[in-house]
Amino acid sequence: MLRSQFRPLAAGVSAFCQSSLRLAALRGYATQVRSNHDSDASTALSGAGSQADYEPVKMRTYKPRTPSLRHLKRPINDHLWKGRPYLPLTFPKKGHGKGGRNNQGVITVRHRGGGHKRRIRTVDFERWAPGPHLVERIEYDPGRSAHIALLTRKANGKKTYIVAAEGMRAGDVVQSYRQGIPKDLLDSMGGVIDPGVLASKTAWRGNCLPMHMIPVGTNVFNVGSQAKGGAVFCRSAGTYATVISKEEETREDGSKVVTGRFVVVRLQSGEIRRVSKDACATIGVASNVMHHYRQLGKAGRKRWLNIRPTVRGLAMNAFEHPHGGGRGKSKGNRIPTSPWGTPSKGGFKTRRKSNINKWVVTPRVRNMGKRRDKKTA
Repeated sequence: MLRSQFRPLAAGVSAFCQSSLRLAALRGYATQVRSNHDSDASTALSGAGSQADYEPVKMRTYKPRTPSLRHLKRPINDHLWKGRPYLPLTFPKKGHGKGGRNNQGVITVRHRGGGHKRRIRTVDFERWAPGPHLVERIEYDPGRSAHIALLTRKANGKKTYIVAAEGMRAGDVVQSYRQGIPKDLLDSMGGVIDPGVLASKTAWRGNCLPMHMIPVGTNVFNVGSQAKGGAVFCRSAGTYATVISKEEETREDGSKVVTGRFVVVRLQSGEIRRVSKDACATIGVASNVMHHYRQLGKAGRKRWLNIRPTVRGLAMNAFEHPHGGGRGKSKGNRIPTSPWGTPSKGGFKTRRKSNINKWVVTPRVRNMGKRRDKKTA
């Protein structure tokens, strides 16, 4: 009697355990919490800011067969090319540069050396070539945090590397409009430039445009500063700038014409600065936006990346560092400084007050070694 009553219960428990084991075997990702500030990058293409405060971030984790795999977390980038790079656009990185030395052999960047063999990818930051370009593949670049895309120009088959936009995949077609509006596009608008129609046909992800052609409120990356130069801002993974304003005037027919020489953009640091209206910018967000969630898992992986250990000044001798020496943990009642005596918290100001940066409209907030107030953050 009792055995017949407990038989359905035992069957239900066994079925539940089997389904749980099946789900555990399928699960290969870790769930992290992303704050409002981090969700800006995911909404940069649409410009929308109305998202949930917390959103799960999918990262690839591994079964802890070894201690180094227990904390290893990587972004999921299954779309990346798994072969070698396009060798004509690369050259080997070797010599003093791998050890953080300049052309005189003097160490200018500490804690560099060793690491895996690398080839430098020649990336086109200017994008002067007009016409459609086919995205052949998306590749990993050891020299930067963002991914790069291999393009083939349809006119002559020439290949170039560019910094890939988030969401760009093989088979996409991108263009550059730095040399002006193509004749066929101008004819399709009836010979008159309509800013709305022009933006709908050109402001697509991965396209390179001069700043005066980009609508206000658009998120861009690979932003240039001068009319004839290449991109200098927002080139790292997940970075972008927002076009705030352009000096325009409205004509009698309702069309807007850019009359000023500059366009105002806001960087992610909060700095608002002016750039030339003919400077270049790419529509979208720089690829690999989950790069800052990664965890290397072990010290050896840091060495593979050409990064050597950093020794604390407190652990050094007195002649090696201002914090060194003494009995026990004592830094001599001194504020945190670099090995050369300059303040290490908040930097060391060297710019003269008369030499202001005329390109900066609103400087970014500088804490100068103090904690930022949560109310003003």
